Amino acid sequence: MVRVLVTRPEPGASRTARRLETLGFQPVLLPLTETRALPVETVIDAETVAVAVAVTSANAVRHAPEALITALAGLPCHAVGKKTAEACRAAGFVSVTEGPGDAEALADTIAGSLAGKAIVYLCGRVRFPVFEQRLAAAGVHVQAIETYDTVTIGYGDAEVIALLSGQPVEAALLYSAKASVALAGLAMRPILEHLLGKTECLALSARIAEPLGGVVGLTIRVASEPEEDALLALLSLPG
Repeated sequence: MVRVLVTRPEPGASRTARRLETLGFQPVLLPLTETRALPVETVIDAETVAVAVAVTSANAVRHAPEALITALAGLPCHAVGKKTAEACRAAGFVSVTEGPGDAEALADTIAGSLAGKAIVYLCGRVRFPVFEQRLAAAGVHVQAIETYDTVTIGYGDAEVIALLSGQPVEAALLYSAKASVALAGLAMRPILEHLLGKTECLALSARIAEPLGGVVGLTIRVASEPEEDALLALLSLPG
């Protein structure tokens, strides 16, 4: 049975593991990052009146304080994709629009209808700036409210060997650039080379795959679109 390394943090890691088992793969959980809630003031920018909310990560609403969600729940919510939209509805947002799955495309969609207006952006401390840059260029005022941080989990060699049961993994699923950086670091440790040195790395996007490019021996493939279905589909395709 093909062993697949799941590098994303919980609660997503366990959900992905169940999907892999259903598909006939053996999941190996090694979360390389974890998310932590940040202290958030629930004060919305008084200078402009927000007409909508944007969310590009489900973690942004999972970690948001209840008072903040309550203050924003009545506004139209633009979610980057299906899973994020589901998390927004579960959090209490009444009107949620599901985006195309890509933050840049979501920015273009919002810019087309909200130019000259203001939105609240629920987000993490670690994020790509292009979403906000595109909206700013289109004249959309963005108030970014950081609700969580993403931090790398540090593993010792013995711990990684134990979690991998001392056996190589054929593939690894990468959901963030931070996880890719961490996996690249592990793969370059001499003592772990026999476990990770020939792992096929499957990335959610080209940007996420970039940190792995300098690791000799790794095969890297990128999902056709930034959704987990497309990522898992790579497991059934010839390398």
